[in-house]
Amino acid sequence: MSPILEIKNLYFTYEKQRALENINLSINKKDFLAIIGPNGGGKSTLLKLILGINKIQKGSIEIEGKASSSCLKKIGYVPQNTNVNTDFPIRVFEVVLMGHTSKRRVLFGYSKDEIAKAYNVLQKVGMKEFAKNKIGSLSGGQRQRVMIARALFTDPQILLLDEPTSSIDAKGQKEVYELLKILNKDITVVVVSHDISIILEYASKVAYINRTLILHDIGANQNKFKTKDEHFCEVELLNLLGSKTKKECSC
Repeated sequence: MSPILEIKNLYFTYEKQRALENINLSINKKDFLAIIGPNGGGKSTLLKLILGINKIQKGSIEIEGKASSSCLKKIGYVPQNTNVNTDFPIRVFEVVLMGHTSKRRVLFGYSKDEIAKAYNVLQKVGMKEFAKNKIGSLSGGQRQRVMIARALFTDPQILLLDEPTSSIDAKGQKEVYELLKILNKDITVVVVSHDISIILEYASKVAYINRTLILHDIGANQNKFKTKDEHFCEVELLNLLGSKTKKECSC
Protein backbone atom coordinates (compact mmCIF):
# COMPACT_ATOMS: atom_id res chain seq x y z
CA MET A 1 0.00 0.00 0.00
CA SER A 2 1.41 3.38 -1.00
CA PRO A 3 1.35 5.96 1.82
CA ILE A 4 -0.94 8.94 1.52
CA LEU A 5 1.64 11.10 3.29
CA GLU A 6 5.34 10.32 3.46
CA ILE A 7 8.10 12.22 5.21
CA LYS A 8 11.70 11.35 4.40
CA ASN A 9 14.93 12.45 6.11
CA LEU A 10 13.40 15.72 7.32
CA TYR A 11 15.51 18.22 9.22
CA PHE A 12 14.64 21.70 10.42
CA THR A 13 16.69 24.29 12.31
CA TYR A 14 15.72 27.63 13.84
CA GLU A 15 18.86 29.74 13.55
CA LYS A 16 21.32 27.47 15.40
CA GLN A 17 18.71 25.40 17.28
CA ARG A 18 17.88 22.02 15.72
CA ALA A 19 14.11 21.45 16.01
CA LEU A 20 13.71 18.25 13.98
CA GLU A 21 16.32 15.65 13.10
CA ASN A 22 16.03 12.91 10.49
CA ILE A 23 12.24 12.56 10.65
CA ASN A 24 10.84 9.63 8.69
CA LEU A 25 7.14 8.85 8.74
CA SER A 26 4.68 7.04 6.46
CA ILE A 27 0.95 7.54 6.95
CA ASN A 28 -1.46 5.26 5.11
CA LYS A 29 -5.01 5.92 4.01
CA LYS A 30 -7.47 5.68 6.92
CA ASP A 31 -4.73 5.67 9.54
CA PHE A 32 -5.58 7.38 12.82
CA LEU A 33 -2.24 8.80 13.92
CA ALA A 34 -1.67 10.50 17.25
CA ILE A 35 1.37 12.76 17.57
CA ILE A 36 2.59 13.18 21.13
CA GLY A 37 5.70 14.56 22.81
CA PRO A 38 6.94 17.29 25.16
CA ASN A 39 6.40 21.00 24.61
CA GLY A 40 9.21 22.28 22.42
CA GLY A 41 9.86 18.80 21.05
CA GLY A 42 9.02 19.73 17.47
CA LYS A 43 5.34 18.82 17.06
CA SER A 44 4.28 22.32 15.99
CA THR A 45 7.27 22.62 13.68
CA LEU A 46 6.31 19.39 11.95
CA LEU A 47 2.74 20.62 11.45
CA LYS A 48 3.98 23.89 9.96
CA LEU A 49 6.18 22.00 7.52
CA ILE A 50 3.34 19.69 6.45
CA LEU A 51 1.03 22.69 5.98
CA GLY A 52 3.63 24.65 4.02
CA ILE A 53 3.86 27.41 6.63
CA ASN A 54 7.57 26.73 7.13
CA LYS A 55 9.78 26.02 4.13
CA ILE A 56 11.46 22.62 4.02
CA GLN A 57 15.21 22.97 4.58
CA LYS A 58 16.30 19.38 4.13
CA GLY A 59 14.34 16.24 3.31
CA SER A 60 10.94 15.86 1.71
CA ILE A 61 7.21 15.69 2.43
CA GLU A 62 5.01 14.04 -0.18
CA ILE A 63 1.26 13.54 -0.48
CA GLU A 64 0.41 10.62 -2.73
CA GLY A 65 3.87 10.77 -4.27
CA LYS A 66 3.85 14.49 -5.04
CA ALA A 67 5.49 17.41 -3.22
CA SER A 68 3.20 18.48 -0.40
CA SER A 69 3.42 22.12 -1.49
CA SER A 70 1.42 21.23 -4.60
CA CYS A 71 -1.19 19.15 -2.74
CA LEU A 72 -2.17 21.28 0.25
CA LYS A 73 -5.84 21.21 -0.76
CA LYS A 74 -5.84 17.54 0.20
CA ILE A 75 -5.32 18.54 3.84
CA GLY A 76 -8.12 19.82 6.06
CA TYR A 77 -6.68 21.67 9.06
CA VAL A 78 -8.27 22.38 12.44
CA PRO A 79 -6.09 24.77 14.48
CA GLN A 80 -5.66 24.59 18.23
CA ASN A 81 -7.36 27.84 19.17
CA THR A 82 -11.05 27.88 18.25
CA ASN A 83 -12.01 30.69 20.62
CA VAL A 84 -14.11 33.29 18.87
CA ASN A 85 -15.53 36.67 19.72
CA THR A 86 -18.88 35.62 21.15
CA ASP A 87 -20.33 39.01 20.23
CA PHE A 88 -19.40 38.72 16.55
CA PRO A 89 -22.65 38.07 14.63
CA ILE A 90 -21.51 35.24 12.36
CA ARG A 91 -23.66 32.16 11.96
CA VAL A 92 -22.48 28.58 12.05
CA PHE A 93 -22.99 27.82 8.35
CA GLU A 94 -21.08 31.00 7.47
CA VAL A 95 -18.11 29.77 9.51
CA VAL A 96 -18.16 26.52 7.53
CA LEU A 97 -18.21 28.46 4.26
CA MET A 98 -14.99 30.14 5.34
CA GLY A 99 -13.34 26.82 4.52
CA HIS A 100 -13.79 27.68 0.85
CA THR A 101 -10.34 27.67 -0.80
CA SER A 102 -11.23 29.18 -4.16
CA LYS A 103 -9.12 32.20 -5.10
CA ARG A 104 -12.10 33.96 -6.61
CA ARG A 105 -13.37 36.87 -4.60
CA VAL A 106 -16.88 36.38 -3.24
CA LEU A 107 -18.64 39.61 -4.25
CA PHE A 108 -22.23 38.49 -4.22
CA GLY A 109 -22.19 35.77 -1.61
CA TYR A 110 -21.85 32.00 -2.03
CA SER A 111 -23.74 29.88 -4.53
CA LYS A 112 -26.70 27.68 -3.60
CA ASP A 113 -24.53 24.60 -4.14
CA GLU A 114 -21.88 25.90 -1.73
CA ILE A 115 -24.46 26.71 0.92
CA ALA A 116 -26.01 23.27 0.47
CA LYS A 117 -22.58 21.70 0.89
CA ALA A 118 -22.06 23.65 4.12
CA TYR A 119 -25.28 22.16 5.48
CA ASN A 120 -24.19 18.70 4.35
CA VAL A 121 -20.88 18.79 6.21
CA LEU A 122 -22.65 20.21 9.27
CA GLN A 123 -24.95 17.21 9.15
CA LYS A 124 -21.90 14.95 8.94
CA VAL A 125 -20.56 16.38 12.23
CA GLY A 126 -23.97 16.45 13.91
CA MET A 127 -24.38 20.24 13.86
CA LYS A 128 -26.92 20.85 11.07
CA GLU A 129 -29.66 21.91 13.49
CA PHE A 130 -27.38 24.72 14.71
CA ALA A 131 -26.59 26.02 11.21
CA LYS A 132 -28.27 29.39 11.72
CA ASN A 133 -27.13 29.88 15.31
CA LYS A 134 -24.44 32.41 16.13
CA ILE A 135 -21.12 30.67 16.56
CA GLY A 136 -20.58 32.40 19.90
CA SER A 137 -23.70 30.80 21.36
CA LEU A 138 -22.26 27.29 21.11
CA SER A 139 -20.34 25.30 23.68
CA GLY A 140 -16.63 24.64 23.20
CA GLY A 141 -17.28 21.11 21.95
CA GLN A 142 -19.94 22.29 19.51
CA ARG A 143 -17.65 25.01 18.15
CA GLN A 144 -14.92 22.45 17.62
CA ARG A 145 -17.28 20.28 15.59
CA VAL A 146 -18.11 23.33 13.47
CA MET A 147 -14.39 23.90 12.89
CA ILE A 148 -14.04 20.28 11.82
CA ALA A 149 -16.93 20.84 9.39
CA ARG A 150 -15.11 23.88 8.01
CA ALA A 151 -12.01 21.73 7.44
CA LEU A 152 -14.13 19.10 5.68
CA PHE A 153 -15.72 21.62 3.31
CA THR A 154 -13.10 21.05 0.60
CA ASP A 155 -13.31 17.22 0.78
CA PRO A 156 -9.74 16.69 2.04
CA GLN A 157 -8.11 13.26 2.18
CA ILE A 158 -6.21 14.05 5.39
CA LEU A 159 -7.72 15.74 8.45
CA LEU A 160 -5.01 17.36 10.58
CA LEU A 161 -5.96 18.61 14.05
CA ASP A 162 -3.79 20.48 16.55
CA GLU A 163 -4.88 19.91 20.17
CA PRO A 164 -8.57 19.67 19.19
CA THR A 165 -9.83 19.27 22.78
CA SER A 166 -7.44 21.55 24.69
CA SER A 167 -10.20 23.84 26.00
CA ILE A 168 -13.16 21.45 26.06
CA ASP A 169 -14.75 19.63 29.00
CA ALA A 170 -14.59 15.84 29.32
CA LYS A 171 -17.98 15.26 27.68
CA GLY A 172 -17.06 17.47 24.73
CA GLN A 173 -13.70 15.71 24.37
CA LYS A 174 -15.38 12.33 24.13
CA GLU A 175 -17.85 13.64 21.53
CA VAL A 176 -15.06 15.08 19.38
CA TYR A 177 -13.06 11.85 19.37
CA GLU A 178 -16.16 9.75 18.69
CA LEU A 179 -16.78 11.99 15.69
CA LEU A 180 -13.19 11.57 14.51
CA LYS A 181 -13.59 7.81 14.85
CA ILE A 182 -16.57 7.94 12.48
CA LEU A 183 -14.81 10.25 10.03
CA ASN A 184 -11.78 7.97 10.09
CA LYS A 185 -13.77 5.34 8.20
CA ASP A 186 -13.39 7.52 5.10
CA ILE A 187 -10.49 9.85 5.80
CA THR A 188 -6.99 9.78 7.29
CA VAL A 189 -6.88 11.47 10.71
CA VAL A 190 -3.75 12.99 12.28
CA VAL A 191 -4.12 14.49 15.75
CA VAL A 192 -1.56 16.34 17.85
CA SER A 193 -2.63 15.97 21.46
CA HIS A 194 -1.65 15.77 25.12
CA ASP A 195 -4.87 13.91 26.00
CA ILE A 196 -3.14 10.54 26.03
CA SER A 197 -5.80 8.68 28.02
CA ILE A 198 -8.44 9.66 25.44
CA ILE A 199 -6.56 9.79 22.16
CA LEU A 200 -5.07 6.32 22.56
CA GLU A 201 -8.55 4.79 22.70
CA TYR A 202 -8.92 5.78 19.06
CA ALA A 203 -5.45 6.00 17.51
CA SER A 204 -4.02 3.09 15.55
CA LYS A 205 -0.51 4.56 15.52
CA VAL A 206 1.44 6.91 17.80
CA ALA A 207 4.37 9.11 16.77
CA TYR A 208 6.45 10.34 19.68
CA ILE A 209 8.40 13.47 18.75
CA ASN A 210 11.20 14.98 20.76
CA ARG A 211 13.41 16.35 17.98
CA THR A 212 13.58 12.81 16.57
CA LEU A 213 10.53 10.64 15.86
CA ILE A 214 9.67 7.16 17.08
CA LEU A 215 6.61 5.49 15.55
CA HIS A 216 4.51 2.89 17.41
CA ASP A 217 1.79 0.74 15.87
CA ILE A 218 -0.60 0.18 18.77
CA GLY A 219 -3.76 -0.85 16.93
CA ALA A 220 -3.40 -4.53 17.75
CA ASN A 221 -2.35 -3.87 21.35
CA GLN A 222 -5.00 -1.42 22.54
CA ASN A 223 -6.90 -3.95 24.66
CA LYS A 224 -3.74 -4.61 26.71
CA PHE A 225 -4.05 -1.20 28.29
CA LYS A 226 -7.71 -1.34 29.39
CA THR A 227 -8.63 -2.26 32.94
CA LYS A 228 -11.80 -4.15 33.88
CA ASP A 229 -13.73 -0.87 34.08
CA GLU A 230 -12.61 0.00 30.50
CA HIS A 231 -10.27 2.74 31.73
CA PHE A 232 -7.43 3.21 29.27
CA CYS A 233 -4.21 3.09 31.24
CA GLU A 234 -1.77 5.59 29.78
CA VAL A 235 0.72 4.82 32.57
CA GLU A 236 1.22 1.27 31.30
CA LEU A 237 1.42 2.50 27.72
CA LEU A 238 3.99 5.17 28.48
CA ASN A 239 6.05 2.62 30.38
CA LEU A 240 5.92 0.35 27.36
CA LEU A 241 6.88 3.11 24.94
CA GLY A 242 9.68 4.18 27.25
CA SER A 243 11.09 0.67 27.55
CA LYS A 244 11.05 0.18 23.78
CA THR A 245 12.67 3.51 22.96
CA LYS A 246 14.93 4.09 25.92
CA LYS A 247 18.04 3.78 23.77
CA GLU A 248 16.60 5.85 20.94
CA CYS A 249 14.92 8.84 22.58
CA SER A 250 14.30 10.51 25.91
CA CYS A 251 10.70 9.39 26.32
